[in-house]
Amino acid sequence: MSLSDFRRPFDIARHPTLEPEVKRAILASWASDAAAVPGRPALRRPNRRARPVPFDEVMTALKSLDRREERR
Repeated sequence: MSLSDFRRPFDIARHPTLEPEVKRAILASWASDAAAVPGRPALRRPNRRARPVPFDEVMTALKSLDRREERR
C-alpha cells in the first residue's frame, strides 16, 4: 500500500489496518500548507495527485478520528 492508493481523506480515516497515529500523520500532511494549490487556499493537492482535495474534507476526516478516540 502506498499513499497514492488513497484518493479521499475518509479513505485514510476509515482504513481498517492503519493505526490512528498513522492516519493523523497522513491527514496532517494533506492539510499542510505545503500541499495547498497555489492561488486556491481552500484546496490541497497532496502528493501532486491529479484531483485536488478540499481542505474542509481533510479537517472533517481528522475530526472523525478524534471522535473515535474519545469514544474509547
